[in-house]
Amino acid sequence: MTSERNRWSIVADVLTGLLALIWLLPLIFTILMSLRPSNVPITVGNIFIGCGPFEELDVLCRFTLDNYYEAWLVAPWLQHLLTSVLVVIGVLGVQMITMTLAGYAFAKLRFRGRGLLLGFILLQLMIPTGVLLVQNLTLVRELGVFDTRWALMMPYWGTAFGVLLIRQTFRGVPTDLEEAARIDGANTLQILARVYVPLSLPTYVAFALVSISARWNEFLWPFIATRTAEVRPLTVALNQLYQTTEVGAQYGELMAGTLLVIAPLVVLFLLFQRRFIESFASSGIK
Repeated sequence: MTSERNRWSIVADVLTGLLALIWLLPLIFTILMSLRPSNVPITVGNIFIGCGPFEELDVLCRFTLDNYYEAWLVAPWLQHLLTSVLVVIGVLGVQMITMTLAGYAFAKLRFRGRGLLLGFILLQLMIPTGVLLVQNLTLVRELGVFDTRWALMMPYWGTAFGVLLIRQTFRGVPTDLEEAARIDGANTLQILARVYVPLSLPTYVAFALVSISARWNEFLWPFIATRTAEVRPLTVALNQLYQTTEVGAQYGELMAGTLLVIAPLVVLFLLFQRRFIESFASSGIK
């Protein structure tokens, strides 16, 4: 029985490794293409690094960092980086407040129509974001914030996913702790700050990583809601690499620019991957 279990464990490990490799193939392709010499046509030799099948092409079989340098010169990346960072922080900060208050209301307060209102909020999870583009664009124009960083942040200040996540977590917090805090004279905001939020930190960390990743990779809404290069994030700046020469895009530079954009997210996940997994495991979602 033990040997059979060991065999299945080996099979499971092999399958997991193969699936992980398949999942990593796009990233591997991007890295190798970014290191491929730009003067080597894609149709020559190996598609990744330009290695030719003949001896006279062996000189092309090398890596280069020129694509990163050329991509860096195409756009003011530091300016776009500042916009991306400000948008991520601005959205996440407001989301933390709104989802905490709404999550507490739906988890602990009793009021008429609570279930119906929660159902309407959760309907947002079923609506594709593209359906709301026209309404959001009309709203930001009427508010006079079109082509500003505020326009990039405002549509995401409310989050149905965050409300559901925090509601489920707050429901697991014993009510006795809240009652003890009220006996000590704490008001609702103090109870949230000193009881519920500290006990729900893993959930907040998990949501923060999801929110940061989603806003960092957002392209369609920033592309529509902005016109000035100074207020456009990194994802929109990548669009400039598609027409870097008269003959079209330089794929090496495009892949290099893509890696420059996703590098902060990769580093962030590598630093917090254990906390990320543990947070979702204890967040209350089964």
